[in-house]
Amino acid sequence: MIQELLATIIGQMAAEMAINPRGLHGLSHWARVYDNGLRLAAETGADRLVVELFALFHDSRRLTEHADPNHGPRGAALAEQYHRDGLLRLDEERLCLLLTACRLHTAARTHDETTVRTCFDADRLDLARTGTTVNPDFLCTDAARDPRLIAWASGRSLAGIVPDNIVGQALHALPAATP
Repeated sequence: MIQELLATIIGQMAAEMAINPRGLHGLSHWARVYDNGLRLAAETGADRLVVELFALFHDSRRLTEHADPNHGPRGAALAEQYHRDGLLRLDEERLCLLLTACRLHTAARTHDETTVRTCFDADRLDLARTGTTVNPDFLCTDAARDPRLIAWASGRSLAGIVPDNIVGQALHALPAATP
């Protein structure tokens, strides 16, 4: 049931993206953030559903692949709209965590909530794709600071690996890009 809901959400968001869904902040990035987040959540105890949803919404409303300081709040607004429309059925605590993580993921260094910190780290572990070395000093959780995890995530990021998860499958299902 949740997988069908996620597939529906991903399809809708990909169709509405202002940037290329195959680009630097597109679905391959979301798929790695999804995997990073679930791997971290197993260690941190973060809410897995919030982490999964963060991977989808955090960059969903980017207007450009470059500096876009308000993309997190726009992604949070989309999550809130989906919640109001009944597509997301989250309790208030989960909704608050998701919105907070999306709004603050580029603005805040860390957060008090484990789930929010896990979301931040899931995204930051995929920085290698931008030519940025992941700095453990800017990660929020002990799990994310593990050098083996950083090496694993950075290697996947640099190689452009598209994980075979719900997001990666949605990317492969998109119509072929036109030249």
